[in-house]
Amino acid sequence: MQRGRWRTAGRALLRVLTVWAVSTLTMLALAGLLPDFRLQAPDGDSATRTALTAAWGAGAFGLLSALVWPLLVRAFLLVPALLLGLLVFFLNGSLLLVALRLIPDGRGDVGPETAVVVAAVMSAVASATSTALAAGDESAHPRRLSRAAGRRRRRNGEDGGAGGPYGTVFVQLDGVGHQVLVEALAAGLLPHIAERLGDEGTHRLTRWRTDWSSQTGASQLAILHGTNHDVPAFRWYEKDSGRTIVSNRPASAAELQRRAVGRTGDGGLLTLDGASRGNLFSGGADQLALVLSMAARRGRSNRSRAGYFAYFRDPANAVRTAVSFAVEVAREIAQSTRARLRHESPRVGRGGLYPLIRAFATVVERDVVVAAVMADILSGRSAVYADFVAYDEVAHHSGPRSHDALRVLARLDRCVGAIARATTYAPRAYHLVLLSDHGQSPGETFEGAYGLTLRDLVRAGCGLPVPRRAERTRSGAEARFAARHAVRAVLHRPVHEGTTEEGAATGPGPVVLASGNLGLVSFPDVPGRMTREQIDRRHPALLRTLAHHPGIGFLLVAREHGGSLVLGRDGAEVPVAALVDGEGPLAGFPPGAAAAIRRTDGFPHVADIMVNSMYEPETGRVHAFEEQIGSHGGLGGEQSHAFLMSPHALSPAVPGGTVDGESAAAGAPAGGEGAELVGAEEVHRVLRRWLRECVGPQVPLPAVLPVATAIPGPRTGGGGGAAGDGHAPAPERPGDRAAAVDADAEDETRTA
Repeated sequence: MQRGRWRTAGRALLRVLTVWAVSTLTMLALAGLLPDFRLQAPDGDSATRTALTAAWGAGAFGLLSALVWPLLVRAFLLVPALLLGLLVFFLNGSLLLVALRLIPDGRGDVGPETAVVVAAVMSAVASATSTALAAGDESAHPRRLSRAAGRRRRRNGEDGGAGGPYGTVFVQLDGVGHQVLVEALAAGLLPHIAERLGDEGTHRLTRWRTDWSSQTGASQLAILHGTNHDVPAFRWYEKDSGRTIVSNRPASAAELQRRAVGRTGDGGLLTLDGASRGNLFSGGADQLALVLSMAARRGRSNRSRAGYFAYFRDPANAVRTAVSFAVEVAREIAQSTRARLRHESPRVGRGGLYPLIRAFATVVERDVVVAAVMADILSGRSAVYADFVAYDEVAHHSGPRSHDALRVLARLDRCVGAIARATTYAPRAYHLVLLSDHGQSPGETFEGAYGLTLRDLVRAGCGLPVPRRAERTRSGAEARFAARHAVRAVLHRPVHEGTTEEGAATGPGPVVLASGNLGLVSFPDVPGRMTREQIDRRHPALLRTLAHHPGIGFLLVAREHGGSLVLGRDGAEVPVAALVDGEGPLAGFPPGAAAAIRRTDGFPHVADIMVNSMYEPETGRVHAFEEQIGSHGGLGGEQSHAFLMSPHALSPAVPGGTVDGESAAAGAPAGGEGAELVGAEEVHRVLRRWLRECVGPQVPLPAVLPVATAIPGPRTGGGGGAAGDGHAPAPERPGDRAAAVDADAEDETRTA
């Protein structure tokens, strides 16, 4: 044992000396190439003296990087993530300037701009050298991480796992639909995932169907916390509080998590020795990194951005990620320019800050989350849930099957491979579960197809002014004509442009929000949910204008008596209770649409008018009400079909849930026709069951929630959270109020 420790120490010392020597040679080479970087006295020095000066400078830079850099990163934890990546080069260059000042007799000197270049090159060379030296000893990096994890456990008084033979790692590939995954596997783009499937594989593939709101806010809230009750969309307006909830704002995410915990009475999927990485919600985990719902909190243990520290305290990581960030920005600019020159269609604008946002999602978030998950595995944590948003972000702007998006998906496959390799060095055995939260449906945007936004169309239907841009379009002119014609028919009086008729456009304008191809229209001055009769009295042309538009599939609206209605084209009106999949307004929409609509109709904060875009079954196209050519959030197409990939060692997600290689390639759901999971809440129950199989009865059973049913007739007051569900609100904990403060200015860069 003693001999092994000496051998390990000797190898470590040899690596340090080798890296120092290479860094010294790099500094000498740069001093010879860069005119304003010198390592000699003004009157010159011998080669030996110059080499000693370089060795001194390289050593000082290495020590400062090891000792001072972590402190600098910790000091900059509150800097927004995008700025942190840009500050890496400046901070590294500053350390080099300090290191050169430590050289005796002032023999080192460099300009500030050159210092940034020299520091970046030296850090990159040192990182490459360390990687090359570790290539012959694959366990060197995991051992180092494992030792660091052990020190952290001892410092925090942890025991390194909650017992039980297996831990579980849940990796969420955000936005990767079931069919896209199957096609990518068949094309050989995902070798690390593919080796786990097929006749000789260790995993099975199961398809699951999302709720009406097919987006990360609703899906992940239910997956991690067991319920997405009263989450009608990615963003929605709440009349009782007068604010807009947006799932990717820290304050909104914190409020949604608080409501979910209050409804279930349970902390979440990860309450037992869990870690949450890169997610919107914590799942009740103690260990957090890049968790949006905790970003508003300021405690040391749950500060979301603290996840950056563990990664960026290594200057080599910082430089490597910063370089990759710059490369990704350049790649996005080149790809968007090529798409514009080729006149590709459909296409959306990809300028402004988007290249930086994409680089953050595909590089910074990816690197930090991978490092955090590997550290969790080597720490022996019982459950880890990590979300990779890279594919979803790129697919929104390039298309779900675009070359750009599939290349990003291939890089995520390598991340899965790295995480799987890390489990072989862990202090306990691990099961790896892959899943997605939704898919994406392609199609031109609503505005691109018809020349006006949903907000323009709603305002036209209300008889309100619309932008001249919209008025000049064919759809805009038709909408204005339809509004005038309907008002004349109802009021028996003329309507002139620029005038306001009684009942046609009174009161403040409506709030129109979009969540992919799902639109929500609310009238903030009317308490509670407006009924069809109220809307017709106030805006006689609105519902007709929306329902008859070719870009809209159907509407959901309440009635004063007899329950809510679904309105479609050609005057179709079907009570929600009588909806049948594939018939009437739901003709062409996939199975399960009727049940999803009925469930959402019972939410306290459902909008006055819920608008789902058209869906073309032959092509899978929808029209997003946002600037996205790959969208999700409503019904129609592949956005509603996500995947769940689990080990054979765990029980099937659904009875008879094995899919062989041939049927998986054909896109068949597990267990045959109809044998798919329905709803994210059901996915939570499956994941909870698997945790109990891995860890034991310490994992609590999921809460049995009351079924939310639609209440006939109008609702007043709007309701909130778990109102009317039979559960008392959870008591407010310290910090909850601060976390729930509206944070519009803190809108995060990640998308869902």
